[in-house]
Amino acid sequence: MFLIDRMMKRIVRVGTLRVIDASGREHVYAGTPSPSATVRITDRSLYRKLFFNPELYAGEAYMDGTLRMEQGSLRDFLTLYAMNRTSLRGQPWQKTLRKASKSLRKIYQRNPQKRSRRNVAHHYDLSNEFYRLFLDEGLNYSCAYFTSENESLEAAQKAKLRHIAAKLDLKPGQRVLDIGCGWGSMAIYLAEHADVEVLGVTLSVEQHRLATQRAAERGLSDRVRFELRDYRDVKGPFDRIVSVGMFEHVGLGHFDEFFAKVSELLTQDGVALLHSIGRKGGPSNTGAWVRKYIFPGGYSPALSETVPAIERAGLWITDIEVLRMHYARTLRMWDDRFQARRAEAAKMFDERFCRMWEFYLIISEFAFRYGKHMNFQIQLARDVNALPIRRDYMMAAEQELGAPE
Repeated sequence: MFLIDRMMKRIVRVGTLRVIDASGREHVYAGTPSPSATVRITDRSLYRKLFFNPELYAGEAYMDGTLRMEQGSLRDFLTLYAMNRTSLRGQPWQKTLRKASKSLRKIYQRNPQKRSRRNVAHHYDLSNEFYRLFLDEGLNYSCAYFTSENESLEAAQKAKLRHIAAKLDLKPGQRVLDIGCGWGSMAIYLAEHADVEVLGVTLSVEQHRLATQRAAERGLSDRVRFELRDYRDVKGPFDRIVSVGMFEHVGLGHFDEFFAKVSELLTQDGVALLHSIGRKGGPSNTGAWVRKYIFPGGYSPALSETVPAIERAGLWITDIEVLRMHYARTLRMWDDRFQARRAEAAKMFDERFCRMWEFYLIISEFAFRYGKHMNFQIQLARDVNALPIRRDYMMAAEQELGAPE
């Protein structure tokens, strides 16, 4: 416990953390008032693990039940962590750990086609019924777009689809490619609100099956098609390309490949819209716990890493929008819904899975609420004259598409 005691005395500057060790002794670490939480550690081997890599082993210990909440909730405990994270990361041994991890990030993010399929299956093929427990009715598994303070998740997700559609500047008869189409909401929305033909591609067997079913149920099979295909194997051309929440799975070493493919697939006057999680603080690495349990091969890039790859592909950046707190609100709503139906999730999987999932949702929310994560939308074109020179057309299109039903 000596190592943990030494670490906590250095890093707790905000709130109060009480730790009950494996021998039953209580240790108190206090900074400024609130928040507070009490945890119990039941495995002595955690002392050393938590000292050297708390961001990995705290999550694992919570999943395994060897780190338990005695007072307060997991949210309280992780709030304490989030508010003291800068102190932790400022410690010399933590800087060394992050530097070593960052030096290996291209290896972690190497995503050839076979590995990409395996990584996607790890997360997205869990169960369509599981995702129905906490997502909106359209199964949008990406940042919503809130246009008012009290907007529902359903309305905010439809507003996101509308917002993106407006940026695509769609024209009747155009061919649209949706890279990483998920359960098909973006493709279905575009087909229902514009006279366009849409191809959606995904590597998830479960998503492909349900997206195809949803399009058929809405009578859109003649205009919306979904394929179980890697984007690298798609043949063009397309007038418009959209990708929502997929770029995070591309991997740093594949950015040039991705944007070169987008450029290849676009018509000369084509337009693309990329919606992705990003980070404010410059190049970094995916956390070890998230990489191991949630998104193997995943990475949320900085704009400073993304823009050079776009430039090397010879594409115009015609618009950039940064969404800051929208995903924090989205994730909080997902967590509230998950907690309300947690018992159903436990029947599908088990309690360890449920602890993993709630840990994932909360740390993801806090990455946006207290950390350096955000979302960006980048509009791209091959030709400088592909779009109007003022943004007015976006607002006009959004109004024409109307308020979410």
